[in-house]
Amino acid sequence: MTSTITAAVLRGPGGEPGAAPDFGRLAAEQVLLDEPGDGEVLVDVHFASLCHSDLSVLTGDRPRPLPMVLGHEAAGVVASTGRAVSSVRPGDPVVFTYVAACGRCEFCREGRPVLCSRAHAANGAGELAGGGRRLRAADGSPIHHHLGVSAFATRAVVDADSVIPVPRGTDLRSAALLGCAVSTGVGAVCHSARVGLGESAAVFGCGGVGLAAVLGLRAVGAAPIIAVDLHEANRARARELGADHVFPADEASIAAIRELTGGGVRHAIEAAGAVPAVDSAYRCLRRGGRLTTVGLANPAARWPVPPAELVAHDITVAGSYLGSGSPQRDVPRFAELHRAGRLPVDRLAGDGSIRLAEIGAGMAQLHAGYPGRIVVDLTEEGTAR
Repeated sequence: MTSTITAAVLRGPGGEPGAAPDFGRLAAEQVLLDEPGDGEVLVDVHFASLCHSDLSVLTGDRPRPLPMVLGHEAAGVVASTGRAVSSVRPGDPVVFTYVAACGRCEFCREGRPVLCSRAHAANGAGELAGGGRRLRAADGSPIHHHLGVSAFATRAVVDADSVIPVPRGTDLRSAALLGCAVSTGVGAVCHSARVGLGESAAVFGCGGVGLAAVLGLRAVGAAPIIAVDLHEANRARARELGADHVFPADEASIAAIRELTGGGVRHAIEAAGAVPAVDSAYRCLRRGGRLTTVGLANPAARWPVPPAELVAHDITVAGSYLGSGSPQRDVPRFAELHRAGRLPVDRLAGDGSIRLAEIGAGMAQLHAGYPGRIVVDLTEEGTAR
């Protein structure tokens, strides 16, 4: 059985890398959605938020097979399931995850599910984790899935491992942020950097993920917490969320941070996805410090690491994908911390929401440096419900 849904489709890249993007290339239209197959679920998407991972596909910085329905950070309610699904049932509120770990590959067996071989291969091919596509244009031609999710839509069919149940009564607008921004930012603090009580830390790049890292640093008791960003609005939001000091992203700030911390911070978390931010974060470290990078830079970007300093100063440089954690374990924990008032993820997004028809304008805002997450409200879209 096939249904008609409304979805934001990117049919071609929004311009050449480095040029001003054409945000209108991502637009809402009617597409066909096949019913869930074995091991898959159909979800009514309630809220989705805009992420730089979506933006990088639109701009062409991160090539993906097109056409594609974007969106991967979202929450909704299960409408139906295919055969052999026992993890969720209709009516369950769920958060999407863009790494549907198989539990069987080498990385999953090692306890590193975010590196799952099956999930990464499927994501690169624009397919669901179990293979294939469930989206089609009106003429029957296939449309690719973004990161196994494609949540900029009224409904989504995904692999059962791509959704994580959360308690009934969970605020789904806030929960939508748990699957990417919070898992990445807070996860990097807890799982990759392992920031300890009273340890100094600086976040470079205060978009959604960087702001989530600030929340994570506050939750674990880091001190002082420093935030660095190009945009004044982002710095102001970081201070509201718990940063003790904020600095503009310039050369003078590096010296100021080193002086403030008596020689540099113990932890630097880079969340801008830009080589200058990586370099600034590295240069703000003290001897024995750790740089954790979570921003997705252009694949062609290169950073000249000074190897002698890595050795002489005992510096650690580590990447962190989706917080280096386990989404199936972490998302319910983050949801519970939010319910308890200890992780105010709702403050990552403003009070307002946009409609699916405004998705191009929302991407333009994100590209311009919007402070936090922009949320798409899908609860009154289309005819799916």
